[in-house]
Amino acid sequence: MSALSQTDEKLAERLEAAGDKARHVHEAAASVIFGQDRVIELTLITLLAGGHALLIGVPGLAKTSLVETLGTVLGLNNKRIQFTPDLMPSDIIGSEVLEEGAGGKRSFRFLKGPVFTQLLMADEINRASPKTQSALLQAMQEHHVTMAGVNYPVPRPFHVLATQNPLEQEGTYPLPEAQLDRFLLQIDIDYPDQAAERRMLFATTGLEETKLKPILNETDLMAAQRLVRQMPVGEKVVDAILTLVRSARPGSGAEDAINEQIAWGPGPRASQALMLGVRAKALIDGRLAPSVDDVTALAEPILKHRMALTFAARAEGITVRSVIGSIAQRL
Repeated sequence: MSALSQTDEKLAERLEAAGDKARHVHEAAASVIFGQDRVIELTLITLLAGGHALLIGVPGLAKTSLVETLGTVLGLNNKRIQFTPDLMPSDIIGSEVLEEGAGGKRSFRFLKGPVFTQLLMADEINRASPKTQSALLQAMQEHHVTMAGVNYPVPRPFHVLATQNPLEQEGTYPLPEAQLDRFLLQIDIDYPDQAAERRMLFATTGLEETKLKPILNETDLMAAQRLVRQMPVGEKVVDAILTLVRSARPGSGAEDAINEQIAWGPGPRASQALMLGVRAKALIDGRLAPSVDDVTALAEPILKHRMALTFAARAEGITVRSVIGSIAQRL
């Protein structure tokens, strides 16, 4: 057996082991979060890919419970910030306080804010002012915050799961396109079906509560993230990613009917997100390499928040979802 094949065999074994653990995490989360298997899968894909997710759903669909549950089973520290119009950047990143030490010497000490955690829930992120949103953006993108010219690194791993309420838009500050692009996936949360809601009624209104135990820890998660980046990707999958993303841009030479409907489209970061996302999905599914079907499955959550339609298209009732679906069908 050659050295190359031995290396490939070891990688395959590690991928299979990591995939088994990821599925156990999914099963554990599904035992508490009822009827949201797709949401749990997409959130796990985000975390395995090392990114952040934007959760869109009405109140009461277990978004907070999802973050707490994943924090427990993944062995991560988790915190929650309720975003409000009067929230200040210092409420997120922390502040400096003046202390007097021995001998009367005074100095400033940095008190870390809630952003210094491993899994952060930013609840109703669009209710905070753009200045406060940008404070979180720096931590998401650069993995550190700056106070008085000094950089303070956030813990590793560091993931933000932000939520938005699609119903109440009064008094909100829509996230700018540059910040939306920082989210690996946009995950739309729908109502659970009747069977899942029935199970939920009995599970959440009784005396007994489901007790979850950690399945992974921070070291395991970061090892799995490194494995995702090592997973081989075939040329057909790479071509499908590039075709999908480039077809979602205006002036890309795609079908005229679709091309004229797009006002602006995804940048190269969407291709990077797809490259990582399809690998993470394959890992969860127990496969050693992603397929074109994975690209199609993740097309909407990765592209939806990275493109917009023209006014004429919106006036005709055309949606971003339908445009992405039409593009994905051609892969």
